Amino acid sequence: MSSLNQPLVAFEHVGLRYSAGPEVLSDVSFSLDAGSFHFLTGPSGSGKTSLMNLVSLRLKPTRGNVRLFGHIVQNKSVEELAELRRKIGMVFQDFRLVPHLSVFDNVALPLRLRGESDGATRHDVRELLQWVGLGDHMDHHPATLSGGQQQRVAIARAVINRPKLLLADEPTGNLDDVIGERLLLLFEQLHKMGTTIIIATHSQHFLNRFPHPHLNISQGHVKQTGSKS
Repeated sequence: MSSLNQPLVAFEHVGLRYSAGPEVLSDVSFSLDAGSFHFLTGPSGSGKTSLMNLVSLRLKPTRGNVRLFGHIVQNKSVEELAELRRKIGMVFQDFRLVPHLSVFDNVALPLRLRGESDGATRHDVRELLQWVGLGDHMDHHPATLSGGQQQRVAIARAVINRPKLLLADEPTGNLDDVIGERLLLLFEQLHKMGTTIIIATHSQHFLNRFPHPHLNISQGHVKQTGSKS
């Protein structure tokens, strides 16, 4: 089967353990079609972040196969993995902003690494920062921002490149419902343009407001509910 006909993300009997400890993920199998939108749910400590780290290529499974974009990731070289990572946007819980760069430069970083012109970069970054409510903070540095503002910068940086796959770990955790809903509407727009999205969340409000299918983790096992598309 060609990669064009394969799921964008597929786990095949995946297990993950840290050092000699018990498996935190056990015999996990699921697949996500290109252009799908899933919420990742489950109690704290259930393995949501570990699963995100496998999908984002920050970890390799202890057993089983993880396929991304039609490729078994364990078989890839460092260079090939770097190429796959360029297709992925990631919003981390701890933001991971570059402290000595301004808000504008943090968000512009993926475009500059891709070789975009200064003119195109300025336009796209300014437009997106206006959308997330940080148009008046472009020249500020991360340390001067609130946690919620830093989270919005991190989200803007993750989506500026229009990644093929977007992963967000509790992206609305530090935001009020109004700003959180605005950002989820941004994710919805990316989804409509073809981006595959996985969002880990505890928010029942957003789960009810945006009725996408779920990947639910419980005791190291994953249950997929709802349509894959």
